[in-house]
Amino acid sequence: MTLFANTINHSFKNNRILDSAELTCNSGEITAIFGRNGSGKSTLMKILFGTQTPESIYLEINNVPTDPINVRRDKLIAFLPQQTFLPLNTRVRDIIPIYFDESDQQNEIFYAPRMASIERKLVKNLSMGERRYVELLLVSHLDHPIVILDEPFSMIEPMYKGIVASLLLELKSHKCIIITDHYYKDVLSVSDKNLILKDGKLISIKNSADLRRQGYLSSE
Repeated sequence: MTLFANTINHSFKNNRILDSAELTCNSGEITAIFGRNGSGKSTLMKILFGTQTPESIYLEINNVPTDPINVRRDKLIAFLPQQTFLPLNTRVRDIIPIYFDESDQQNEIFYAPRMASIERKLVKNLSMGERRYVELLLVSHLDHPIVILDEPFSMIEPMYKGIVASLLLELKSHKCIIITDHYYKDVLSVSDKNLILKDGKLISIKNSADLRRQGYLSSE
């Protein structure tokens, strides 16, 4: 599976946050996007997912031109937004069958690390990290071949970070994964390709030293 997008243009309040941006992601790799707050990362992800209408975009999935609005209809892209989407007064174990009909799919979630201590809780009683972990499990196990993750490491307790990293490395074998998060060390530990969104452009980088050169990190 390959996602290719270019001529991505978008402005917000006369501020050009995406300026002919270009992005490619393939199955078997995790593509990371870094950028300061307000640089347009979340907007870019919403555009790719078809919930934000850009000024312009050219999008191909597996070399077939498509409109971003079709990626949800055709179940091509799954998206983890920053905002929580779980019903607060529902037990975790009762949410899982809503997303997965097959028992094998449900078991992948039920038997995921640390789920035994979470599944009987109401969502509103989960810690922020537990809630984020459940959301990530649900989204990443959908059949959609492309997964876009907006801050999957955010608010995650240290005990979960290694579990999340292992999950992403396992998923990339058969999915194209695009990820953004301010926890840059966690992201760099799993990413295969790194980009920084700066002045509306997606610029290729390699490591934390490049993040410093681009002004994303302060100089040590």
